[in-house]
Amino acid sequence: MIHPSAVIHPAAQIGSNCHIGPFCVIGEHVTLGPDCRLHSHVVVDGHTTLGAGNEFFPFAAIGLKTQDLKWKGGVTRTVIGDHNVFRENSTVHSATNDGDATVIGSHNHFLAYTHIAHDCRVGSHIVMSNVGTLAGHVIVEDHAIIGGLAAVHQFCRIGRMAILGGCAKVVQDVPPFMLADGNPAETKALNKVGLERNGVSDETQAALKKAFKLLFREGLTVSNALVKIEAELPPLPEVQHLVAFVKASERGISK
Repeated sequence: MIHPSAVIHPAAQIGSNCHIGPFCVIGEHVTLGPDCRLHSHVVVDGHTTLGAGNEFFPFAAIGLKTQDLKWKGGVTRTVIGDHNVFRENSTVHSATNDGDATVIGSHNHFLAYTHIAHDCRVGSHIVMSNVGTLAGHVIVEDHAIIGGLAAVHQFCRIGRMAILGGCAKVVQDVPPFMLADGNPAETKALNKVGLERNGVSDETQAALKKAFKLLFREGLTVSNALVKIEAELPPLPEVQHLVAFVKASERGISK
């Protein structure tokens, strides 16, 4: 169903069984997958591709031009997967440079007033609580949780199954499976609740707990802690992912 007050460019591609409510605006280069639902006053613009079953609440603004002052024109994209929920006043901006994209996966829940800036790479099964904010080029891995009013500095990474406390100010990478909080954010503990909710085995949880202690509680340098983790802990996939994430960090990790 398309409400008669909606404004849809004739060149926009609208999938089957979409519901487009009053006063929505859909731009020329938008592709809307099947079974999407746009409540009233939603704007989708730019070169934006949406998958199936996404839901947008009033005043969400998706795919608009970046706020980055380095923008010089060209075709920049926003690509969003399937079955995401964008609550009221959430915003997603397109990339900065010609040919680049802001990318969001599937099965995410973005609460009211959340902001995803240009060139972010956001995975799947993520929850961003109210007013959570990602600056440009942030990477968020699957199953992470961003607490309300938390802000993530540009180029930072949030690891898989990590959780940020409310109002956290993140200026360095938050490793996978960890809980970070504070201003600036520090890694406080293993995200035990998140691991349990995602069905991580007791063996893996025990290994990650030892890894946490080596990285954050033994007074070791990061490089020395990684050597001990690789030497002393079983090569479980989650442990290997943690090690690889930390090794790849360019901004350092939140200690």
